[in-house]
Amino acid sequence: MTYVTGSHHVTLSVADAQEDVDFHVKVLGMRFIKRTVLFDGSLPVYHLYYSNAAGDPSSVVTTFPWAQAGFYGKRGTNQAREVLLSVPDHSLDFWYDRLTGHDIEVANVERFGKRRLAFRHPSGIEYVFVGNSGDERIGHPGYGVPQEHAIHGIHGVGVHMATPDRMVEFADESFFATGGLAEEGSVLGMQIGDAKHGNHLEITVNRSDDQGTWGYGAGTYHHFAWNLDTLDNQDAVKFGIEGRGYTDISELKDRKYFKSVYVRTPSGALFELAVTHTDGGWTCDESPHELGSRFQLPEQFEHRRDELLGRLEPIDI
Repeated sequence: MTYVTGSHHVTLSVADAQEDVDFHVKVLGMRFIKRTVLFDGSLPVYHLYYSNAAGDPSSVVTTFPWAQAGFYGKRGTNQAREVLLSVPDHSLDFWYDRLTGHDIEVANVERFGKRRLAFRHPSGIEYVFVGNSGDERIGHPGYGVPQEHAIHGIHGVGVHMATPDRMVEFADESFFATGGLAEEGSVLGMQIGDAKHGNHLEITVNRSDDQGTWGYGAGTYHHFAWNLDTLDNQDAVKFGIEGRGYTDISELKDRKYFKSVYVRTPSGALFELAVTHTDGGWTCDESPHELGSRFQLPEQFEHRRDELLGRLEPIDI
């Protein structure tokens, strides 16, 4: 049987590294768990990782800061857009006050009958806090964010596209959507896999914006990763996607902490099929209490450590 368990992580192209660290750690209170580099291409760019207390799959936000390299993207339609994060449902007032206290503009919005908070990353990427009850994932308390209000992890991903039918079909047939289709105005809601939390896909019908960029560029989503649990299951899902004619799919890539395959979906959003390494995941190179304390590199880049550090902007963690 092939399946998707739920979400794994989300990866964003942001602008400046320090403002990204300050936003996720000092404003959102997330745990900084890894500082490494982009594995693809020759240009040295940070890859920064943030999570809840345990670094659970379905809790991790990762970023590539592109401003130093001069790469900027354009938000638009046919693209992933919203970072949906789960917080305790009683915490929305706390977060409204905290975000506005950090001079971040916040909007109260309603979606599928529930209040949410919409705001933006300093690079312009759209974030949404979704209140949930019964989310057992443990948030990380930090910088004035108490445990009872801390971010549980990912709620899901919001994509924008001009014609949603093909994406709904793809989600049903290739990503094993469950629970039916919810509709509210121009937004369609689905759940991927059988995880209790973190597996929501929301599709906004957007025919007004221009096409968004798909490559690396500050201010845009790069990809959303789903948890495939095992390599055998990852292979089976990949073969199933290819068998339905979606051949814009990558070979297996070793990301040190997980192994990944990427597919461009009919929505334009890039989805990743991720499997955490069995030999430790985030703790393969750092103990649990040391996560994020040292600049980590894959073995093939280790001989370039001093060079890479010298070419990257300094950041204060």
